[in-house]
This record gives sequence, C-alpha cells and structure tokens, in this order.
Amino acid sequence: MATITPPETVAPDPQGCAGSHGHDAAWLEAVRGRLLDGRSLEAVAGIFKLLGDPTRVRLVDALTHGERCVCDLASLAGLSESAVSHQLRLLRSARLVRVRRSGRQAFYSLDDHHVVGLLHDTRKHVEEGQS
Repeated sequence: MATITPPETVAPDPQGCAGSHGHDAAWLEAVRGRLLDGRSLEAVAGIFKLLGDPTRVRLVDALTHGERCVCDLASLAGLSESAVSHQLRLLRSARLVRVRRSGRQAFYSLDDHHVVGLLHDTRKHVEEGQS
C-alpha cells in the first residue's frame, strides 16, 4: 500500500483547527479517497470485535501452531468442546478459521496467512509496548 506524503508541515494553530492555517485540501481529499468505505469499515470493525474476546484470541493463537480438532482446542483453552465449537462457529462465519472434515471428526485451521499476520503483528505491538 502506497503512502501519501503529507504537504509541508504547518505549525499547529493555537486557536484550534479552523481550516485557515494552510491545510492542503488536495492532500486531504487524496487521503479521504483511500479511507475504508462503509462496507469495509464495518467488516474490519467486526473482525476486531470478534477478536476482542480473549477466548477467541486463545483459539486463534492455538491454530497458529497448526490444524487442531475441537477436543484438542478445548483442552488447550480449558473449555468444554461445546463452548469451543460455539466460538469456532463465530470465527468461521468471519472467515478467520476453516474446517476440514474427516469422517465424523472436524479439524480447524486458520483461513489464511493474513490471520496469522494479524495475530503476529498485534502480539509484536503489545510486546514492544511492555519493554
């Protein structure tokens, strides 16, 4: 994703942003055109909302280590299999995880590398702030 270079820095207006202290309208319009649209904004917020639950983050974290069945995930998360299945259903509806069936057994994995990256980058951000 390309970065839009801001215009020359303008000293802050001590009276507040009244729009008369040299904002570059073309630059602001270029940025506005690259902001998330309504549909994407809602979808991104929905994913962050889903990942706002520690149990779901724990499940996603476990799945970064590879495909797991519900009983393994329940053991790792310290939850019942039905509670894990409910959380996995929510994660699956957001396309964060996918399921593979083998007979009566269901195996879950992360949907794609973007989910791994999201968790990895967030973890890195948190750990940098703690040092």
